[in-house]
Amino acid sequence: MKQIARYCWLVGLAFFLAGCASGPKYAQVRGTFPALGPEQGRIYIYRTTALGAAVQPAVKLNEQEVGSAKPKGFFYVDTPAGSYQISTSTEVKRTLSFTLDKAQTRYVRLNMAWGFFVGHCYPELVEPEVGEKELEKCSFIGAKPCPR
Repeated sequence: MKQIARYCWLVGLAFFLAGCASGPKYAQVRGTFPALGPEQGRIYIYRTTALGAAVQPAVKLNEQEVGSAKPKGFFYVDTPAGSYQISTSTEVKRTLSFTLDKAQTRYVRLNMAWGFFVGHCYPELVEPEVGEKELEKCSFIGAKPCPR
């Protein structure tokens, strides 16, 4: 009976870890990102928690898919300055609206909350100091193309 319990625990741990992002950490890759163009800004989108690891909804920027809410992962989008809306959707659609200026970097954390059937993922704009620090715990899952 103990072996069955241990086996179930190991299988559960394997599923949990499989849902998390793998890849180089932010500190390893941040110096390799290309410089921004004169009219562009950068949006980092990341998820710090593995809570609800199976829930990985698409992340949309102005209604165009740019990535997914991978646990402990991050990606970025370089895009022209302007007004943007980031959204995620599970049982409900959650949105965040903000403006991006030329040469500005914005940080959007994807938070998880309990839902009726599945977890809800909601975007939150955070201060640069907070975003930089939280990105260090995340793995790079790739740059995304500009949706404009």
